[in-house]
Amino acid sequence: MSFKQYVALGDSMSIDLYPALDAGEIDVTVALEWDARAGAVAPLGAASLLHRNVDERYPEFAGTDLVSLHPDVGFVNLAEDGATIGDVFGSQLPLVAESEESTLLTLSIGGNDLLSAFANKPVASLLQRVVKDTAEAYEFLVDSVLRVRPNAALLLTTIYDPSDDSARVPGIFDGAGPLPLESLHDMNERIRALTRSHPRTRVADAYKHFLGHGVSASEAERWYWRRSWIEPNAVGASEIRRLWLDALDHLTEN
Repeated sequence: MSFKQYVALGDSMSIDLYPALDAGEIDVTVALEWDARAGAVAPLGAASLLHRNVDERYPEFAGTDLVSLHPDVGFVNLAEDGATIGDVFGSQLPLVAESEESTLLTLSIGGNDLLSAFANKPVASLLQRVVKDTAEAYEFLVDSVLRVRPNAALLLTTIYDPSDDSARVPGIFDGAGPLPLESLHDMNERIRALTRSHPRTRVADAYKHFLGHGVSASEAERWYWRRSWIEPNAVGASEIRRLWLDALDHLTEN
């Protein structure tokens, strides 16, 4: 399959801000405000790297990016910091024009929806309902994306767990007790299940791939930004890109 356009949808797993902050390749004003609109930001996020590799930083990926494999491919990154499923519906998907054009899309979403639910400390039965509703909204989003771009390949990214299955993340609901990881596991399994029912989708399993690179890892082995555990660092962004490339390989093999 030859792609004419690549569109990134979702949250901060797909943006440049935090990997660039981690690498120090960012304007001072951006570093002070954590706002990509304040100045120049290096294209070191997962979506940017998938589109065009930074060969001097990541030589192992030279020649494997989209511009190498699909020379005429366009790129638009609509992902937003802190985005929820509702944000993708409300502000990102409307910017994707209906088209028969051959398109690659990546989707990284759902983590902020779960964090919002966890913040309210719901009882278990209510939390189960929230996860079910979130998963149904996610499924509707996938259907909507594929209706807008019927000749698209869509890579779905599971939600990673910086606690490394410990249910505790520094700075995330400190003092509120362990995080309800069963809800995260449920949501991720629902994402995986979607790819079994949609032939033009594949899963990029960030949850499985990132385990052991969070709070349990030495600093050199961590894939999360040191100032905010829910954001990928420069290595983490590249690893998300790796997962997308692997998922794309599996898609084109079939």
